[in-house]
Amino acid sequence: MARKCKQNLLELYSEENKDQIYENVLSEIESFELPLGTSLRSVYDDQPNAHQRFMEKLDACIRNHDREIEKMCNFHHQGFVDAITELLKVRADAEKLKVQVTDTNRRLQDAGKEVIAQTEEIIRCRIQQRNITTVVEKLQLCLPVLEMYSKLKEQMNVKRYYSALKTMEQLENVYFPRVSQYRFCQIMIENLPKLREEVKEISMSDLKDFLESIRKHSDKIGETAMKQAQQQKTFHTTLQKQNNVNYGRNMYIINGRVPEPKCEITSKPTLEEEEEHEEEVLTAHDLVDFSPVYRCLHIYSVLGDGETFENYYRKQRKKQAKLVLQPQSSMHETVEGYRRYFSQIVGFFVVEDHILHVTQGLVTRAYTDELWNMALSTIIAVLRTHSSYCTDPDLVLELKNLIVVFADTLQGYGFPVNRLFDLLFEIRDQYNETLLKKWAGLFRDIFEADNYSPIPVANEEEYRIVISKFPFQDPELDKVRSPVQGAPHMLQQSFPKKLPMSQSVPQIYIQVKEFIYASLKFSESLHRSSTEIDDMLRKSTNLLLTRTLSSCLQNLIKKPHIGLTELVQIIINTTHLEQACKYLEDFISNITNISQETVHTARLYGLSTFKDARHAAEGEIYTKLNQKIDEFIQLADYDWTMLEPDGRASGYLMDLINFLRSTFQVFTHLPGKVAQTACMSACQHLSTSLMQMLLDSELKQISMGAIQQFNLDVIQCELFASSEPVPGFQGDTLQLAFIDLRQLLDLFMVWDWSTYLADYGQPTSKYLRVNPNAALALLEKMKDSSKKNNIFAQFRKNDRDKQKLIETVVKQLRSLVNGMSQHT
Repeated sequence: MARKCKQNLLELYSEENKDQIYENVLSEIESFELPLGTSLRSVYDDQPNAHQRFMEKLDACIRNHDREIEKMCNFHHQGFVDAITELLKVRADAEKLKVQVTDTNRRLQDAGKEVIAQTEEIIRCRIQQRNITTVVEKLQLCLPVLEMYSKLKEQMNVKRYYSALKTMEQLENVYFPRVSQYRFCQIMIENLPKLREEVKEISMSDLKDFLESIRKHSDKIGETAMKQAQQQKTFHTTLQKQNNVNYGRNMYIINGRVPEPKCEITSKPTLEEEEEHEEEVLTAHDLVDFSPVYRCLHIYSVLGDGETFENYYRKQRKKQAKLVLQPQSSMHETVEGYRRYFSQIVGFFVVEDHILHVTQGLVTRAYTDELWNMALSTIIAVLRTHSSYCTDPDLVLELKNLIVVFADTLQGYGFPVNRLFDLLFEIRDQYNETLLKKWAGLFRDIFEADNYSPIPVANEEEYRIVISKFPFQDPELDKVRSPVQGAPHMLQQSFPKKLPMSQSVPQIYIQVKEFIYASLKFSESLHRSSTEIDDMLRKSTNLLLTRTLSSCLQNLIKKPHIGLTELVQIIINTTHLEQACKYLEDFISNITNISQETVHTARLYGLSTFKDARHAAEGEIYTKLNQKIDEFIQLADYDWTMLEPDGRASGYLMDLINFLRSTFQVFTHLPGKVAQTACMSACQHLSTSLMQMLLDSELKQISMGAIQQFNLDVIQCELFASSEPVPGFQGDTLQLAFIDLRQLLDLFMVWDWSTYLADYGQPTSKYLRVNPNAALALLEKMKDSSKKNNIFAQFRKNDRDKQKLIETVVKQLRSLVNGMSQHT
């Protein structure tokens, strides 16, 4: 029962709830709240009969509203009827009013036609006025643009490209934005890039013309710059010389000579040079129009393409630098070739320096330094190569002067040039080599022209001329020239006389001084101290003495036409030249003002040079004496089978002895040891030659008469040696040269074989210098001769013992020889 009650309650509650839902849906429909989908869905989502019940509720609601409308109409119906009645009353009045209004409108329309026409005219005029005003305003806005564009065209026509670019910039930034809506403006805007490209092309063309122009005129620019640097240096040098007059006067004085400076750079300015100093100093800007560079730089900067321009300019200039640095193949032949080469390089870097200082960023110091370092390496290599071809010292000297001016010029523009001065030291060595070759020719000419005889001096004037060229001192004349009573008369009596040296001595001395002057010219303007210059002069002079002069003397001594007399004179000459070396050292010291006592001062090696030459001449004297002796000996014509001697010495030997006597008389001017050595060498060679003649293997037979004749010749040689042909020998020293021959001949002449064989090997032997080989050879020649000519026939009859003795002696000599060979 309770469950049923509960179920009824739930059904009742559910029914009430559904009715409430239907009412809510209806209220939503009445209020026109959209969308109704949600509400309607809630109706259809319920039980199957929900739609019917909802329609019932809807019908009930409609009926309620119809009743309410009917009630409202009934309430207002009387008022509606009254209103219709009133409207019917005013209908007639309305018709009248309509007729009046229509008539009034007709009359008003007729009256307003003229007004309308005038009004329309006014409106048309006002529209025209407004359009004109608008046109004027627009034209006022466009005219500046057109004027600026016209100005742009004019600037392009007159080649004012930088101003044209500025005008383009104004057009783009100021004027075009105002009229950008117009078609002509778009055409102009499209045309501006073309104009810019045209400006770039034209300016680049001008730049190329400029680069070509400076390439052609760089030598003129460099020549002007070098000329100015040279003039400035000459001016400073002149001032320095004026401030050091006394030093300048004493600088080159030695032995009475004051040479005139010949250096091109340090010479005194001429009148023309002084006038040139007064002229206006020209610069690179005066010689070249740099406006294309400035213009092109500004144009590319304005166009925002400055980096491209800088790269192009630097690239082209590097190419030009390579062309400038490439020399002509014949540059080394003339100084003009070097001058043109240096002028082009100087002109190139003067232009770069000018560009560096007048522009911002186009050329930097780092760029010019890099370019200069590259150029400097090339220049040094070129000069090193081409200078090696120069064989003329004057050309090398001019090249040095050009390099100095070249270096000073570029140094004035801030470029480092230390490597160029280092190169000059290499060229200095080459200059010295060319000088040495030139002076070698001069020395050869002097030696060829010399007569190798003492210098004749007729009077004091000639004597003074000689000593003005060469520091010769004659003790006798110096004693006579002393300030005592009667000295002039005694001096006059001293002439004529002969000075010991030949003409080549003062000439060689003068040429050595000239070489020092020539070497000094290269040392000038090298920015070196006096000590360094002194060292360079001494080293080059040492090379001249030890190599060039020494070689010339050695070659002279070896020449075939130089005889004994000439060799003797050469020895005398080298002695005087050796004594003059100290004067050359004084000469160099006076030039450089560096005392010889200075620690680092080098010494001249002339002493060893002339000593070596003298030793070579002495050796050549010995050789030529021996050759002459050989020539006389070749004239010997002995009859080796003669029975009896002629009773006098051979003619060739007497001629030889007379030649030696006359020759050794010439040796009186030589040092005693030299003459003694020559005499001893000649006697020893003569003795050796006679011994070889006697023991010649081709000589098969010799008679006793021939030995006696040979003995007469040896006696003459001994007499010559004992006559003391050269003073200074002690006792019979010179005769000892013939001791071997003398003992051998005495052995055969005396026939003292018993003594020889008995005393052989004893220090006190009478025939100590007789060699068993020589005795055996000569004895066998006599034995063969006796067999052929039957010389000993008488002995076989009268003295058979002597024949046996010969056989015995031969056997004993052979045993001695065999014993010596076994011992050996």
